[in-house]
Amino acid sequence: MPRDADPPLCPLCLRPMPPEARPTRHHLTPKLKGGARKEAVLLHRICHNAIHARFSEAELARRLNDIPALRADPDIARFLEWVEGKPPDFHAPTRRARAKRGPTRGRRA
Repeated sequence: MPRDADPPLCPLCLRPMPPEARPTRHHLTPKLKGGARKEAVLLHRICHNAIHARFSEAELARRLNDIPALRADPDIARFLEWVEGKPPDFHAPTRRARAKRGPTRGRRA
């Protein structure tokens, strides 16, 4: 990316993603549900963590497999409201939601 180019926007929170924000790749259809070769988007790490802290792979594959659906979900909408005023490189630990459905993948709830 040229020095004077604007950083790309996170498609979830719509904040800029400067290189120091360390964006991560989110598969819109989880890899475990056949999405390894399907569309993926770059998101802020905190945005990516917020998605996976709240939803199981099955739920992501079934009803939250595009950005508009994610943005429309009430839990993500609350997160987006909270994160919108944070600096583009902001990151904080993300706790797993108590109501998350599906397997824990070895983590405690």
